[in-house]
Amino acid sequence: MPPSAELPGFLHTVAPILDRWGYLAIGGIIVVESFGVPAPGQTIMAAASIYAGYGRMNIWAVAAICFVTAVIGDNIGYWIGLRGGRKIVNRWGKYILVTPARLAKAEQFFARRGNRIIVIARFIDGLRQLNGVIAGITRMPWKTFLLYNAIGAALWVGFWCTLAYQLGANLGPIMGRIHQYQWPVIGVLVLAVTTYVILHVRHIRRRRARTAAEIRQAEEQAGQSGQTEAKEQTQA
Repeated sequence: MPPSAELPGFLHTVAPILDRWGYLAIGGIIVVESFGVPAPGQTIMAAASIYAGYGRMNIWAVAAICFVTAVIGDNIGYWIGLRGGRKIVNRWGKYILVTPARLAKAEQFFARRGNRIIVIARFIDGLRQLNGVIAGITRMPWKTFLLYNAIGAALWVGFWCTLAYQLGANLGPIMGRIHQYQWPVIGVLVLAVTTYVILHVRHIRRRRARTAAEIRQAEEQAGQSGQTEAKEQTQA
């Protein structure tokens, strides 16, 4: 392995682990991160890709291990959420403002747009770790989760492995910048999604009100027509 100094910035923190355990460290850390345990999965993947750029590891092996263990870890999280997550939320969720009613809304949201969330969650700290658990709690169909989780993992691994492999030691400052601005970006994304949901719900309510009004109008017209026909029959 190359000396730890070749991994600048916060990538340097995972160098001793990678030096000692190699490919095993990559798989182990990404698995535990993917089912909810805080761990530097993305960081060690980038570090291993930099090592591969120096010829000390195989980039294809790094990418394959990252992809497989990411999918496995998220599936473990999914089954944790499916088997025990709801009970935990019902008992303790109120202390973190997650009520059964809000969980029900989350289920409906996942049912409509869960596939998109699963794909992009890989790139967002916090969501990446709890992605599978939330999908399990909301009872997303497992085959749907597996498909979009694999797509998200492939995009995530492909992006970071390619970037780190190509940029090498220059990736450290870039990742530092990304981590520096990720929360403002997440805030903007949350605001955008919230605005979209509010407008979408408002549109649905207006459409339902319009439909109800049209139904009432049709019923009134049918009633008036029936009365007219009855009068005509009586006069006849």
